[in-house]
Amino acid sequence: MEASVTARPKPTSSQATKSSIVPMLIIGGLFFMFGFVTWLNGSLIPFLQIACELDHIEAYFVTLVFYIAYTVTALPMAAVLKRTGYKNGLVLGLIVMAVGALIFIPAAQTKIYGIFLTALFILGTGLTILQTAANPYIVLIGPRETAAVRISMMGILNKSAGIIAPLVFTAYVLTDMSQFNEARLASLEVGQRMIELQELSSRLITPYLIMAVMLIVLAIAIKASPLPEPTTDYEQEGTEHDNKKSILQFPQLILGVITLFFYIGAEVVAGDTIGLYGKQLGVTNFGELTAYTMAFMVSAYIIGMIVIPRWIRQETALVISALLGLLFSLLIITTSSSSTDIWDSLFAWTGVNAIPNTVLFVALLGFANALVWPAIWPMALKNLGKHTASGSALLIMGISGGAIFPLIYGVLSEGSGNAQTSYWIMLPCYGFILFYALKGHKIKHWPTRK
Repeated sequence: MEASVTARPKPTSSQATKSSIVPMLIIGGLFFMFGFVTWLNGSLIPFLQIACELDHIEAYFVTLVFYIAYTVTALPMAAVLKRTGYKNGLVLGLIVMAVGALIFIPAAQTKIYGIFLTALFILGTGLTILQTAANPYIVLIGPRETAAVRISMMGILNKSAGIIAPLVFTAYVLTDMSQFNEARLASLEVGQRMIELQELSSRLITPYLIMAVMLIVLAIAIKASPLPEPTTDYEQEGTEHDNKKSILQFPQLILGVITLFFYIGAEVVAGDTIGLYGKQLGVTNFGELTAYTMAFMVSAYIIGMIVIPRWIRQETALVISALLGLLFSLLIITTSSSSTDIWDSLFAWTGVNAIPNTVLFVALLGFANALVWPAIWPMALKNLGKHTASGSALLIMGISGGAIFPLIYGVLSEGSGNAQTSYWIMLPCYGFILFYALKGHKIKHWPTRK
């Protein structure tokens, strides 16, 4: 919602802390839920590739339609939020997501890929409403200098769901997948192959029905909760940007949107291609690999909560994240696709299945990615005042990078026949993040012609 022009005193630190606990718990539950829905895609891509008999390019249409919803619906959803308020907007988003989950039932029954994509687009639309409302809520609900810490807390819940979702999906949907290998399916008669693939597709019905029920229950709980409306009134008092009439006049915001575009592209490539990449390399538990990426993200979030802003600024954390992203991307391309010696040396004590070195570095991108999102939001929304809601919607549109980059990766992988070297597309992503961290967020005015 847009802020009113009435001045309001800043709350004291103790008042802000007390008043923000309940809203943070509620929003935290939401971040867990839409993290669960989002990071199912990493397991869903190789599953649908088998069930619907897709090539690499077709398989990555899962991420295309899911994330393109953010671009198509972000600004309309911001207009909806101005009318409904943040709380009712959250309820609406959950209901829309429930509708998307229910559409998975006829999709699984008919095994028509287009219906699956429709369901994913509707799920993405519901998540757009939630993201547009929830992210600025976390920024505005307390002091701006600790915004990255609050967003990191939400990120832990979101990515913890990303660890759990692939494991649950693997346990209840991807069991006994050896019978669905390409060689065996190709040897079957057409009728028998269709019967077995239909049985496989039908495994999605119960999980998505349960998901729809949970989303509806959560919507009812949010509606009945004491969740207050955040205010941006005090942010616009006496700022040097009071005379700016358009969000396009804020370079740090526009460059932040571009940075998020590259970042979400890199994050989704790391989380959603690792399963199919691992499957190509013969990793037996390929459906669980997204959980590896999310586990590294959670560990980085925890570190971020400890050190930001106590020892390092969020701007410094963003520089470190970009440099790690560049390093890990280069290692993905150059390290062994068969040897597991790095995992055996560093992580054998965990008892978790070992993965090839190159796949490990895809998972480690999760560590590099974790602190990018929480750092960019407060940097991009700084001093937007009454433009905060619109600025948030514009940032949400940057999530469309998650639609574009996995598809580009799929095209490169399919065209070259080399999935490993196709990860070079990550390098420009982290390069732009580094630019924003060092310079882009400091730009307050667009250059003018003399």
